[in-house]
Amino acid sequence: MKTSRHALLAAGLVAAISLRAGSPKEDVAAAAKKLGDQPSYSWSTTTEVEGVQFRPGPTTGKTEKGGFTVVSQEVQDTTVVAVRKGDKAVVKTSAGWKTADELPQPGGGGGGQDPAVRAAMMGRRLLNAKAPADEAGGYADKVKDLKSADGVIWGELTEEGAKELVTMGRRGGGGGGGNAAKDAKGTVKYWLKDGMLSKVELKVSGKITGRDGEERNMSRNTVTEIKNIGSTHVDVAEDARKKLGLQ
Repeated sequence: MKTSRHALLAAGLVAAISLRAGSPKEDVAAAAKKLGDQPSYSWSTTTEVEGVQFRPGPTTGKTEKGGFTVVSQEVQDTTVVAVRKGDKAVVKTSAGWKTADELPQPGGGGGGQDPAVRAAMMGRRLLNAKAPADEAGGYADKVKDLKSADGVIWGELTEEGAKELVTMGRRGGGGGGGNAAKDAKGTVKYWLKDGMLSKVELKVSGKITGRDGEERNMSRNTVTEIKNIGSTHVDVAEDARKKLGLQ
């Protein structure tokens, strides 16, 4: 009788653990949600690129739950800053704070090396950039199969997911040549701490066609580290608040 009771208790414990343990994809979603539920956090992103002329500078971000999100990135000798709250967003330019519709449009060559146009292009990207808690799930949806061990979750991207991330979702393979990325592949890796995302690494590579019509190999390694969870304070310039119509 005692043996049978112990066996039933053990079976019940195993069942309870199994019910609590989600799939790696569910763990990523839960870790992203827990991070997004925090009062605030900061992040920094570094990107190493090979095979393309443009070298993006480091990106930093701060966000408060239900409040402002501020993202900045170094572009050549300029720091581009974007501010968002809800569905409103503005970016700082040499002519003041502008909405996406007010930014200068790139020419047919994709902006060339003109600093002002390049800054405007990066400003648009920052206006659409997602905070890590919102972006993590999007990466996970592009993975064949996620695996988990020792607090790290990783997986290989699907071919379509890799193509999209190689070209950053742009048409024409990112170079204006009209062809999608070829031989695209990549991996995504998540680090979790206290049930929350603490670091994300995305590696992608493939062949793209440049504006000159030449096909070349490219690779990009992006690492985002999350910090100051709950202690981040977001300062927003008064002019940005006015442009957003919030003051």
